[in-house]
This record gives sequence, C-alpha cells and structure tokens, in this order.
Amino acid sequence: MTGPVTTSAAVAGHTAAETGGGSHSSMLNKLRAGVLGANDGIVSVAAMVMGVAGATTDSFAILVAGVAGLSAGALSMAVGEYVSVSAQRDSERALLARERWELENLPDQELAELASLYEAKGLTPDLAHQVATQLTHHDALGAHAEAELGIDPDELVNPWHAAGASMGAFVLGALVPLLVMVLTAPSVRVWATAGAVVGALVLTGVFSARIGGARVLPAVVRVVSGGVLAMAITYAIGMLVGGGIA
Repeated sequence: MTGPVTTSAAVAGHTAAETGGGSHSSMLNKLRAGVLGANDGIVSVAAMVMGVAGATTDSFAILVAGVAGLSAGALSMAVGEYVSVSAQRDSERALLARERWELENLPDQELAELASLYEAKGLTPDLAHQVATQLTHHDALGAHAEAELGIDPDELVNPWHAAGASMGAFVLGALVPLLVMVLTAPSVRVWATAGAVVGALVLTGVFSARIGGARVLPAVVRVVSGGVLAMAITYAIGMLVGGGIA
C-alpha cells in the first residue's frame, strides 16, 4: 500500500508542476509581468522625454511631458492588466463551475477521464485508476482542475494584484529616464539618459532571461535594440517638429 500512495503523491506533484498550478510557477509569472512592466516604463517614457528634448531644452517642458507620460502609461498598464486578468479569472471560475457540476452529476465519467489523463502520462491502467481514485477522494475538484484545466482552485489570478504590480513596475522603470533627463545638465542630458536607459534595459533583459531559463545575450540584444531605436526615432521626430533640422 505504501508504494502506490507514494506514486500518487509523485504523480500529483508532477502534474501540478507541468500545468503551472503551483506557487513557484505563479511567482515566476508575477516576476515576468513585473519585468515586462518595468521594461515598458523605461522604453516608453525614455522615448517620450527624448522626443521632447529633441524639440526643446526647456527642463520644465520635459518634466511635464515625462510626468504625463509616466502617469498615463502607469494607469493604462493598470487598467489593461485589470481588464485582462479579470477576464481570465471569470473564465477560470466558469470552468471550475462546470467541473463541479460534472463531478456532482457525472462522477464515473469524470473518474474515468482523470484516469485516462494519467494513463497518457505513462501509468498502467490499473495504477492510473488507483491514482485517480485516491486523488478524487482527497480533493476531487483540485485534482480534476489541475489535471484537466491547469488551474489551482485555491490560487485563482487576482486582477487587483496584477494591476498594482503592473503599475508599480511601470513607474519604477519610467523613473529611470525621467529623473536622469531632468536632473542632468542640458548639454549632457540626452547622452546621460541614453546611457541610463541602456543600462536599465540590460538589467531587465538579463533578469527576464534568467527567470525564463533563456539565453541572456539574445534577450539583452532584443530589449536594448528596441529601446535605442525608440529613443532615436522619437528624438529625431522631436528635432523635426521643434525646428532643429532645417
């Protein structure tokens, strides 16, 4: 009896890891979202203040534009994340409600379905049925939700948390180009901001690659290239609009 129980626990843990229902996967997703939010804040506000700096040397005008861009971007990120995650949460709740109904009204079919999922993972039919039976007796909804839907009923996504994290990450990222641009001398502010942005983007690229298990260099090249291109284009546009180019 000890052997099958141990096997059941191992299969359940393996299933949770594969479906992303565990807390470790949830934390990685939050970190990725934070890095993306920070990267968006860095690039978008850097591009904005660069564009204004290309048109004028007025520090106050640059500050106003940067603060406006930071505020609008942060709120937009928060609203967008809230709407997106709310839709995901509604979908998860609907799927769980359907699963509850099926467990109450079609228990035999649901048990067979769960056993077939474990058979597909390589267990023998007898062992798969035993594992499915034990997990169903322990927590029927949890077992079926994780194996069939990839959802942990106890850890549904929270739209408020997602909105707050996204907005906070955006603000932190946006402060890098904004502060450097307004606190440095007009003669060096453009190059100082560009250098600070490149450094910040290198850090976000490295971090995103590390938490995702990807290669660092391609990730860094992508984010830095995109940021530099955005700053160059908006700076050139600012010069054109401001009359800096004849």
